[in-house]
Amino acid sequence: MPDPRFFEDLGPATLAELASLSGARLADPADGRHLISHVAPLESAGAGAVTFLSDPKRLADLACLKGATCFLRPEQAAQAPAGCILLLTSHPQAAWAAAARRLHAPRRHDGSQHVHPDSVLEAGVTVSPGVVIGQGARIGRGTYLAPGVTIGPGVTVGRDCRIGANAVIGFALIGDRVSIHAGAVIGEAGFGAAGGPAGVVDLPQLGRVILQDGVTIGANSCVDRGAFGDTTIGENTKIDNLVHVAHNVRLGRNCVAAAFTGISGSTVVGDGVAFGGKAGVADHLTVGAGAQIGASASVFKDVPAGETWTGFPARPLKRWLRETAWLSRKAGGRGTKGLE
Repeated sequence: MPDPRFFEDLGPATLAELASLSGARLADPADGRHLISHVAPLESAGAGAVTFLSDPKRLADLACLKGATCFLRPEQAAQAPAGCILLLTSHPQAAWAAAARRLHAPRRHDGSQHVHPDSVLEAGVTVSPGVVIGQGARIGRGTYLAPGVTIGPGVTVGRDCRIGANAVIGFALIGDRVSIHAGAVIGEAGFGAAGGPAGVVDLPQLGRVILQDGVTIGANSCVDRGAFGDTTIGENTKIDNLVHVAHNVRLGRNCVAAAFTGISGSTVVGDGVAFGGKAGVADHLTVGAGAQIGASASVFKDVPAGETWTGFPARPLKRWLRETAWLSRKAGGRGTKGLE
């Protein structure tokens, strides 16, 4: 279930209603009165949940569904396990998005006061002019909120934190001694989209951000909330200005990321990893503990622990140096006039 501190529960809804909203067709019309209370990812869906399957590579995962409801393509219906209720559609992910919007809604500041009376501020919190704090938010002792900071409903900020001017924090749990510099955005929706009958639709982002103790987030950097689970940044990790951490990323402890680094969704980064400026990492990869990624490197494969990679596409440093030296020799050899 999405965290109720950040998402309002709008359910339940009947399968007949969800089918109508999404344009899907019930495999068995007799299931139309079945009630659905929440959406879930495929790996954790159970009774009362609706999920989807869009990637044919995950067909084997259908076997884990027990009493759940699933949007999937008609040609895949025969592979669903007994007891799984099916909603058939050519656009499973977009259909699931329609169901998610019916069942869950992000909590928004109700606009009653700049600092909501339901928020809790411990002693010693500094609230500068123009700060907005939503209902249910909690701010720890000794934390400084600079002018123009926005703290969303349900957000928890620990003790002795420093939140810079015009920073925006939502859907997040933040530890102690965290520094978030001016203009940073924590917890906005990650990039999720799917094709539907009427064109591309946004996928609801129903997860959170967790920043552990001692984390630093640089000015104008963005840390997206999870698509369903959490985006997590480990203790004492330091992120420079203008860095993007996408949804569902798990970044370890004591990592550093220089300016313009981009880490794509669902990537797992071990402890003590360093990213040079403008480094980029593709989605669903693993970067092992202690690895170093050179400036402007573009990582498209898993990086083993302790290795240094650089280049485009990124590869081990020694290999990149040999290839660069070979290319330099070839470019400087015979028949290369005009290449200078």
